[in-house]
Amino acid sequence: MGLDMYAYITKEPLTDEVDFASPEDARELHSWRKHPDLHGWMEQRYRAKGGDAVEFNLRGVQLTADDLADLERAVRNKQLPETQGFFFGVSDGSEFEDDLLFIRKARAAIANGFTVFYDSWW
Repeated sequence: MGLDMYAYITKEPLTDEVDFASPEDARELHSWRKHPDLHGWMEQRYRAKGGDAVEFNLRGVQLTADDLADLERAVRNKQLPETQGFFFGVSDGSEFEDDLLFIRKARAAIANGFTVFYDSWW
């Protein structure tokens, strides 16, 4: 048990920026295990885009180029929000290079016509 986090790519149009059904052609782009601070950042983005589910679990959020720029700033400046949850684990800073790798992969996917979205399960 624990926080499992995924970024997916799709060519299908999403019905909204949040809370959409997972597209049939969705493919995993990147995954994390128990990186709660990144999950907290994704939840903040979900809420900023209109997401209002009580629990941010099994809720998709689309990530645009602007979102990725904001995420990169937060990662580089060590400004991911400290986030806790049952079975979430602890972000310890060792995720830094992997987070930047994800951002590079996501930018490349967007440049190639894909839509990128985040989802998680805990």
